[in-house]
Order: sequence, then C-alpha cells, then structure tokens
Amino acid sequence: MHPVSVEFLLTSLVIVATPGTGVLYTTAAGLSGGVRASLVAAVGCTLGIIPHMLAALTGLAALLNASTPAFQVLKYLGVAYLFYLAWSTIRDKSALTVEPGAPHRSATKVVASGVMVNLLNPKLTIFFFAFLPQFVRPDSADTVLTMINLSAIFMALTFVVFVGYGWFAAAVRDHVVNRPRVQTWIRRCFAGAFAALGTMLALT
Repeated sequence: MHPVSVEFLLTSLVIVATPGTGVLYTTAAGLSGGVRASLVAAVGCTLGIIPHMLAALTGLAALLNASTPAFQVLKYLGVAYLFYLAWSTIRDKSALTVEPGAPHRSATKVVASGVMVNLLNPKLTIFFFAFLPQFVRPDSADTVLTMINLSAIFMALTFVVFVGYGWFAAAVRDHVVNRPRVQTWIRRCFAGAFAALGTMLALT
C-alpha cells in the first residue's frame, strides 16, 4: 500500500469543505435538531459516498462518463431531489424548527435523506472517476486496495468536516430560539440554496 500524499489530503479537504448539498443538509440538521441530529446527518451523507466509490471501482463511472444519456438521467434525478428539498423546506414548518420540545425526525429518516443527498450527486461520481486514479499507480499490484484506502480517507474527511459544520450550527441554535422571523429567513435561505444548487447542476 502506497503512502497517502499530502496533495491528495489537501485537495480532498478543499473539495469536502466547499459548501454544497451535504454541508447544507448537515447544517440544517444541526439547526433543527442539535448536535445529535447533525451527527446522524453527517453519517448519512458519508454513507451516500459509498455507491460512487463502488461505481468507480467497477467501472460504472467510466460508463456514465461515456454515455451522455445515462449521465443526464443521474444528473436530473439529482436536480429533481434538490428542488424537492427546496420545496419541502419552505413548505414544512417543522423542517427547520428549533423551538424547545418540537418533534424531531427519526434518525432513520435523517440518514436516508443524507444518503439520497450524496447518492444523487453526479459530481461525486465524476470526482471518483477523474480524481482518485491520479493518485494510483497503474502498474501497482494493489490498485483496488489503494482506491479503497483513498476513498475511505475521503469519507473520513467528509464526516469530520460535516460534523464541524453541524456542530457550529448546533452551537448557534439557541440564538434562533424564540425568534420566529429569524427562523422564517433561515428556512427561506436554505430553500433558496437548495434551489440554486439544483439550478446550477441542471445548467452544468
């Protein structure tokens, strides 16, 4: 097994820390349910990376990259889910409720939604297809193991960074309690952010 390069770690960290759908989802969970909810959301988003890793290992990513219709289907499924998140966030008053004693979503639902957020993100498939191989020697006898190792490191970074975002959101959560106007604007901002990301993905 080859040692992990500093370049891989730094590049992965930048990619993971750049705000996207997973960061938004984990932050929303931290605001609505506190630290525990953000941890569960981070687990879901991290698990959502596994299908992309498997796609890269099996060559499915190459097929998606070569087949425009297949990639478009995956892309627009992701677009549709982002717009669904935007609509449900603005419509469901409990989605970002931070009032004491308010009912919270079950851990299973939070994890499932987190998985869907990253599962339907075609950029992750392209990331694993185009980025990981650059750090794997083609003449290596343990190419698959190396890719699995790098993928595991990427997932660990994702979890740690997302937990950080969620923890920060949970930390400022109390400042939002008993401020209905702030809650309303937070809900609108998150809905707008999900819609904007969906639009950007559709136009990419």
